[in-house]
Amino acid sequence: MWLKKRIRHHFYRLKKRPGSPVITAILREEDGCAVSSKTVSRLMKEMGLKSITVGKYKATTNSNHNMPVHDNILNQQFKVEAPNKVWVTDITYVATGEGWLYLASVMDLYSRKIVGWATGARMTRELVIEALELAYKRQKPAPGLIHHSDRGSQYASSDYQERLADYFMTGSMSRKGNCYDNACIESFHSTLKKELVYQTKFKTRKQATDELYNYIEFYYNRTRRHSTLGYKTPHRFEQMYHEQRAA
Repeated sequence: MWLKKRIRHHFYRLKKRPGSPVITAILREEDGCAVSSKTVSRLMKEMGLKSITVGKYKATTNSNHNMPVHDNILNQQFKVEAPNKVWVTDITYVATGEGWLYLASVMDLYSRKIVGWATGARMTRELVIEALELAYKRQKPAPGLIHHSDRGSQYASSDYQERLADYFMTGSMSRKGNCYDNACIESFHSTLKKELVYQTKFKTRKQATDELYNYIEFYYNRTRRHSTLGYKTPHRFEQMYHEQRAA
C-alpha cells in the first residue's frame, strides 16, 4: 500500500520522532496526499510505529542567591506577533562518558527557532553569555527585545546583565519555583532529550556537542514541524513572516 510506505518512509527518515499529526502534515505538503490525521494514526498503530517517549524535566539553575532579579514582564504571554521581539533562554544538561555537558539555549518565541546556543563542561555565566552573543550576532534584533530567563545565578550575574544592557534588551525573569513561566524553552529541552539524548550514549562531550549541532541547526530549526506553527518548521515560519512583509 502506497500510503503505508510513505508513512513508514517519513517516520524512519525523521528517526522515529514524529507522531501522526506531523506525519499527516508531511504527507499533505510534501506528497500532495489528502489524508486525515485519524487515518494516519490508525495506519501507524497497525504498523507498530510509535513516536519515542519523553523523559522527565529536571531544573538545573540555582535561584538561591542575593543578586537582583527582574520582574516577570513576559507573564506567560507566549504568543508573539513578530520575530526578535521576545527571546527565552535556559540551561539543561546531557550525560556523556566524560561527565555532564551543559547546554544553554536561546529561543525566539515567535518562530520557536533556537537562535543561539552554547555547550560547556561547567554551568557558568560565560556559557550563557556565549549563547546570547551568538543569538545577537545572528539575529541583530532592534532595541527593546524582551529577554526572559529563570532566576538562575548565571542569568542574574552582573556580567550577563551588562550584556543585556549593551544590547538594549529588557530583562524578564520567572517567578521563583514556577516552571510554567518559562514553559516554551523548557519544552524544547524536554523534546531534545526525548528525541536525541535519551536515544544516544555519548562517549565524549565533543560527540554530544556535534550531535546537538546537527539536531538544533538542521533538524529542529529546519526540518521538525511544530503544531503551534501550523506544522511549519521554525525556519520556514520566520521566512514566511518576512515574505509577507515584503509583499
